[in-house]
Amino acid sequence: MDSVRPAPAPAPAPSKSRLAKTFQRVIHRKNSSKSFSNNGFCLLIPQEKLRCCESQHFDKEEIEECKEHTKNRAVLEAFVAKLFATISSVKAAYAELQLAQFPYNNEAIQVADQAVVDELKALSELKHSYLKNQIDSSPPHVTLMLAEIQEQQSVMKTYEITMKKMQGEIESKGYNISSLQKELQETIHNNRSLERKLNASGSFSILDNVKFSDVNPKDFIMVLHYAMRSIRNFVKFLIREMESANWDIDAATNSIQNGVTFQKSSHRAFAFESFVCREIFSGFNEPTFSVQNDDSLFSGVTHRRSFFYEQFKRLKSANVSHFIKQNPSSLFGKFLKAKYLHLVHPKMEFSFSGNLNQRKLVNSGEFPETEFFKVFSEMGRRVWLLHCLAFSFDQRVSIFQVRKNCRFSEVYMESVTDEIFSAAGGEFKVAFTVVPGFKVGKTVVQSQVYLSPTPPPAKH
Repeated sequence: MDSVRPAPAPAPAPSKSRLAKTFQRVIHRKNSSKSFSNNGFCLLIPQEKLRCCESQHFDKEEIEECKEHTKNRAVLEAFVAKLFATISSVKAAYAELQLAQFPYNNEAIQVADQAVVDELKALSELKHSYLKNQIDSSPPHVTLMLAEIQEQQSVMKTYEITMKKMQGEIESKGYNISSLQKELQETIHNNRSLERKLNASGSFSILDNVKFSDVNPKDFIMVLHYAMRSIRNFVKFLIREMESANWDIDAATNSIQNGVTFQKSSHRAFAFESFVCREIFSGFNEPTFSVQNDDSLFSGVTHRRSFFYEQFKRLKSANVSHFIKQNPSSLFGKFLKAKYLHLVHPKMEFSFSGNLNQRKLVNSGEFPETEFFKVFSEMGRRVWLLHCLAFSFDQRVSIFQVRKNCRFSEVYMESVTDEIFSAAGGEFKVAFTVVPGFKVGKTVVQSQVYLSPTPPPAKH
């Protein structure tokens, strides 16, 4: 029997190729990757990317340092804000302390003083906190918000204190104004009372010094000033009446002196004064003041001088109302009547009193008892006294006006206001004559004028 021979062993498999090994390795990795994620995949990251990631990790460390620096800066800014807020609180507390002292309030002073001490203590605590580097006790944004609130409260408190102080000053000044107005009214009342007494008595001490034997230009200048005071008093009264009757003062001023530019609104009174002087002094060079044509009464110079000096003596101590009632046909009575009818326009009188009763009385030879006519008649009396004194001289007395736009001369003129000389330089011209000038023999009594600066010549 044939013996069974064992099958020959299989020949060893040839070694796997490199491609098969690589494929097998990939398949193995793929199968093993399924245990992590069913949908995942693997990417190979280049070395450049890895180096980039390492550099980004380094920037994050710098960011952390920057964040720390920003935090410290925010803490410091919050501390500074708190410091300034505390200083504002100190200012507000000190302002309140000052307010409590005027007027003196003991209780309020103690409260305000304690508030100042508390705020100074808070300021000292901030100083020690800074020196110990303990300024980050609370979040910076909270500290900053609280500091801003404290600052606004202190500012509002300071404003309230300032308002109270200003209100107190307003009340004090209002009280002073009321007190001064009361004093002014009393002074005006006393002046008017004194003026009425002077007018009633008719005496004026300066006129008693005028002697017929030695009348001189100084006497004339003295009586001229005496007359001008009454003229200016009448002008003020006239303007008050115009304002009470709702006159347009600017329009009235322009109708008298058109085209004149006044440096101040108060200077408009000079225009009215110029009008009154022009009318009241019209005819001054004539013995009868141009109120009557017959001057045969003054045949000789000596007789004329004696007549007018006697008139001067009679009228200087007489009450004007009593005198014209007793002597309505006298030369002075005729002068007063003519001047009133010429100076006071019917429309003006009607706007002041609502009627023409005063005019009717004056036309009939009577004289009203109104305040307006009393002021007017006192002005007329003083101007008539000046006229009588002028014709008492043994030398000729004449009156002169300065023409408009004449160059200013200190020999014949004086300015009614010195402000023009400080306001403008160069030469000046006459805008209009306010008070006429006089010549007493060889003596010149300067005319009072309102000046305006001369414009510089145009450049060609």
